[in-house]
Amino acid sequence: MSIRMRHTRGHTNNRRSHHALVATSVVTDKETGNLRLPHRLDEVTGMYRGKQIAAPRKVRVAEKKLKGPSTEPVAPHVHEHAHEDHVNADVKAAKGVSGKVATGGRPKARSGFGGGV
Repeated sequence: MSIRMRHTRGHTNNRRSHHALVATSVVTDKETGNLRLPHRLDEVTGMYRGKQIAAPRKVRVAEKKLKGPSTEPVAPHVHEHAHEDHVNADVKAAKGVSGKVATGGRPKARSGFGGGV
């Protein structure tokens, strides 16, 4: 077995010298004063380097939501498939306890259950 080389604190610090975080540079738009990333489209006005590139984004007015339960009527939730008969319902019901005993009561090749007989 070979002797391992030294791992000094200076070696670790030299490796970590590239781990410093760089601050994100943000540019103030000359015309509108909005903050944006450099070399990017101003999303509010749709301008890039003095040219109209995209349609200006519409300003959303936030609605003030009131706390508490809603007073608007709610339609009842109805399951559309609740009254339909399933295709295998008769086969499963006919099997019953005797079917489980005959097959050993084990699932056949379902993932996670092993078997696969």
